[in-house]
Amino acid sequence: MSGSGDEVRILLADDHALVRRGVRLILDREPGLTVVAEAGDGAEAIALARSERPDLAVLDIAMPRLTGLQAARELARVQPGLRILILTMYDNEQFFFEALKAGACGYVLKSVADRDLVEACRAAARDEPFVYPGALKALIRDHLERIRRGDDVPARTITEREEEILKLVAEGHTSQQIADLLFISVKTVERHRANLLQKLGLKDRLELTRYAIRVGLIEP
Repeated sequence: MSGSGDEVRILLADDHALVRRGVRLILDREPGLTVVAEAGDGAEAIALARSERPDLAVLDIAMPRLTGLQAARELARVQPGLRILILTMYDNEQFFFEALKAGACGYVLKSVADRDLVEACRAAARDEPFVYPGALKALIRDHLERIRRGDDVPARTITEREEEILKLVAEGHTSQQIADLLFISVKTVERHRANLLQKLGLKDRLELTRYAIRVGLIEP
């Protein structure tokens, strides 16, 4: 960790101010853990990570503009030394595997954050993974059951760029707004949108929005 002495400098990202306040209270009362920045969405988290250079990012999954998983992928790419924890309400196998693929070293449920979050932060500081025991047992049981049934672990059907565009479309952004946000042309946005409809077998924006809710990209 790059913090001064034993201090772990933490970036906290959640779109609910009340949740951020509660999590900050848990972390700030612990010696050696300090929240140095708060973000309300994934894009803001990336910008603050760049300016504040924290040691650890604690990211919620369901956030506007960019989800915690999308932000984690980008942060793992541009700041490989940054440790990432996912703090979420979703006790969900697919999200857990996506979090690991995105570069997270830990997965903590909000419902047990008061018990597990500090331990997860300490583990991250030691460069160790953290998954709460109940989740680990459930994940292994689930995984073994899938193998027994001959199912595959869910694979990604769309690219990361398509996922970004799907999320923004579902949030109601126009093609022009999406183009401006992602620094690409409107024509490129439209091409990605057409690809999404074709790949997912969907007809329109409404069906894209329903799909985005179902896979946890946006909250209903």
